[in-house]
Amino acid sequence: MKGIGIIGCGKISQVRHIPEYHNNPNARLVGYFDLARERAQQMATKYGGKVYDTIEEMLADPAIDAVSVCVANNKHAEVTIAALKAGKHVLCEKPMATNIEDCERMVATAAECGKYLMIGQNQRFAKAHAEARRLIKDGVIGRVISFRTTFGHAGPETWSITPGPGTWFFDKKAAVMGVLADLGIHKTDLIQYILDDTITAVTAKISTIDKKYADGTPIGVDDNAICIFEMAGGAIGTMVASWTFYGQEDNSTIIYGTDGIIRIYDDPACSLKVIGKDSKVQTLDIDRIQTNDNQTASGVMDAFIEALEAGVEPPVSGESVLTAMRAIFGSLVSTETGRRVEVNR
Repeated sequence: MKGIGIIGCGKISQVRHIPEYHNNPNARLVGYFDLARERAQQMATKYGGKVYDTIEEMLADPAIDAVSVCVANNKHAEVTIAALKAGKHVLCEKPMATNIEDCERMVATAAECGKYLMIGQNQRFAKAHAEARRLIKDGVIGRVISFRTTFGHAGPETWSITPGPGTWFFDKKAAVMGVLADLGIHKTDLIQYILDDTITAVTAKISTIDKKYADGTPIGVDDNAICIFEMAGGAIGTMVASWTFYGQEDNSTIIYGTDGIIRIYDDPACSLKVIGKDSKVQTLDIDRIQTNDNQTASGVMDAFIEALEAGVEPPVSGESVLTAMRAIFGSLVSTETGRRVEVNR
């Protein structure tokens, strides 16, 4: 059984990390830290465990084998590296970090310390995504030519632990990036996973179109990201991330091949469709994708604990996410320069 510490007790911890660890028979919630001590105390009261006054105090506790890092984006690298150096395995929430140098330092530190680093890219665990990856590997739709992948909803105002237009998600200092880092990294990592391929060039337009603070001024980060991704294998497609889908959430991916099409999570009645060149449709109703309003077990914490128990690399290692992060940072350069940017060459 692995002793777990929670660093940051905000919404993602309360909805996913803490209850999923609590329900895992091989995990024990040892304790919690949050800048707002009362949040940590609420979790300790509800799930058991202690509250630490500082992160350093938690990391010095030998009862803790691993930590979940669920702090603001700008602290991911700092806290993760400290935890690894203290001899703890780390599950860090996305985005991995706010610049590629920090991402690479996180991976290097994990290797130097002999500890595991996993990133919370939960879309790899959605069953229809895993099935689509298998079908593509099996050549069911032939060679992949193009794709479009989308993740959009009405924004994080109701999701944040501090709801409303003052949410930390809109704070440039704490979040650094907006929807690109919140939703876009999910689909950037996902398209590489599904296609078992790597993004090699990006052309992007990332901007703040609609979201405003309470005083009517635009928020400090992007609320829409539209990216064109070129893959090493020759496919080209789009990734759209948005906080301005004021209606039904969209978390769909469509893959177009020489012999057919795979449609994933674009039909509420069916999670996956395979459409052949003859227009015949095969439907596979495997599961339902998570939404902000319909939370289900992510599978991330279970996979992390399973890997720790087995003493093997977690399925979403920090190293495996580096190529997606390079595409994210390349997209920022593209929108700043108005040019196509090569990555992962």
